[in-house]
Amino acid sequence: MEKKPSLKERLKIDPKTLLVDVIFDIVGCVLYGAGMFNFAHAANFAPGGVTGIAFILNRLTDGAIKIGLGTVLINIPIVLICFKALGLRFFFRSAKTIIFSAVIVDYLMPMLPVYEGEPMLAAIFGGILAGAGLACIYMRDSSTGGSDFVIMAIRKKNPQLSLGLISLAVDGIVILFGGIVYGTIDAALYGLIMTITYSLIIDKIMYGNDSRKLMTIITTKGDDISNRINQDIERGVTVLNGKGAYTGADKNVLLCACSKTEVFKVKRIAHEVDNKSFVMVSSIDAAYGEGFKRHDAQ
Repeated sequence: MEKKPSLKERLKIDPKTLLVDVIFDIVGCVLYGAGMFNFAHAANFAPGGVTGIAFILNRLTDGAIKIGLGTVLINIPIVLICFKALGLRFFFRSAKTIIFSAVIVDYLMPMLPVYEGEPMLAAIFGGILAGAGLACIYMRDSSTGGSDFVIMAIRKKNPQLSLGLISLAVDGIVILFGGIVYGTIDAALYGLIMTITYSLIIDKIMYGNDSRKLMTIITTKGDDISNRINQDIERGVTVLNGKGAYTGADKNVLLCACSKTEVFKVKRIAHEVDNKSFVMVSSIDAAYGEGFKRHDAQ
């Protein structure tokens, strides 16, 4: 029976890895803090997540509870609930990030200029900065805690789901409540715009332009279609054997990862070779391997 690694072994981190983690943490927290404090907070609206709740507490207490401190206090019960699902290593990574974020938001960001222009621009550019910061943090397998813990727990159970979309769903209630506390529907709308913006930025930075399409083709002429795809588009195809549940007929199931611009070409080939083929198109966040992104790429 294989011996389980000890607690010390599970928590052991290479010094170089730790240094990179800290650098990403600091850069990510500065970007995130700037978007949240110097843009959103200055424009009087609350984005989603625990930071949004901290905004609301800060407003309800007339500033007595600082935003960074508020995020730490709110994180405590959430951490206790999600700890088991996320694991020890992710917990300690996130605890480090939470502390960095709280200190940066409460002590560094107030020293920097705040944006005092249009709230709409504050929502958009604040979302860009916050999204870039969160992407840096997520890429090092960490989080700013709070709803991130909930988001990561959901992602762990459903890895096929987009981080940005999960974040948007979890943040919705906070945004609505923020609109009530700030007293205007505009505050809720700005919060929603900012949350959508940083959700899109997270996915864009983490997955970049490598977002691809997966073509699934069910046909009786698998070899002919795969050969045409290989010759005309120079894309590889995986051929699986299948069987129709209703007809009992043998089928080929073809899997082909391709770019968005190649979807029409693959569909056309499938129709030309077998006009009775069944074609499905689905989105994938990224593709790794020959012809796509390297496996060791971030």
